[in-house]
Amino acid sequence: MPMMQIQQIIQELESLAPPHLQESYDNAGLIVGHPETPLTGVLFCLDSTEAVVEEALRKGCNLIVAHHPIVFRGLKRFNGASYVERTVMRAIREGVALYAIHTNLDNVYARGVNSKIAERLGLQETRILQPKAGQTDIGAGLIGQLPTAMEALDFLDFLKEKMSANCVRHTALCGRPIQRVAVCGGSGSFLLPEALRAGADVFVTADFKYHEFFDAENKLIIADIGHYESEQFTISLLFDVIREKFPTFALHCTEVNTNPVQYR
Repeated sequence: MPMMQIQQIIQELESLAPPHLQESYDNAGLIVGHPETPLTGVLFCLDSTEAVVEEALRKGCNLIVAHHPIVFRGLKRFNGASYVERTVMRAIREGVALYAIHTNLDNVYARGVNSKIAERLGLQETRILQPKAGQTDIGAGLIGQLPTAMEALDFLDFLKEKMSANCVRHTALCGRPIQRVAVCGGSGSFLLPEALRAGADVFVTADFKYHEFFDAENKLIIADIGHYESEQFTISLLFDVIREKFPTFALHCTEVNTNPVQYR
């Protein structure tokens, strides 16, 4: 029986989130490696780092599937001066392929980054927050309903628990119950106008800047849970997608916490 190849995993991932759905600034796809390389194992993570490459080697994996691309812009030198260069150099040297499935996965409704957040929060009647022109199942963000309205403080505690967040940076409470919830994994401040237009009671996302919090104008609560925290369950999402297709193959979720932000 012929060995599986890297391209078989890629084909499954790209049937879920086709590459053409990625944003123009993105660099999703196979970054290091060759698609016809025989596959020994797959490691799923949020970020490809030196520690994750080392983990892949320990676990016998020659393919790392990450949400974030390790390379966004062209590299002009390979002298190990940055973690990006060192990670890419180590992967090439050790024969470990690096694949990223980023904004194309953000932009799909079914089993995308935001649907995973909605699942964690138990949202119902969900839809894309900012659909692409003429589409209903492609676009940015997601909005849905909690089964039962919650008091704002109770919701923030619930959010921390369900998203395994250490803290929530949020705007002032608006004095009304929370039921209509907008979400966007990662940097979602660009979607605040859409969340307001959609009548969201709260907008769960990450990476809001100080002055952007003012833009809520007490019409909804911005709940910034952190970039890593908002996307960390993408790892299990990808694992489950591939496990359904290849249930007996060597698949692993990373045990390395790649969150660069620390809390006290």
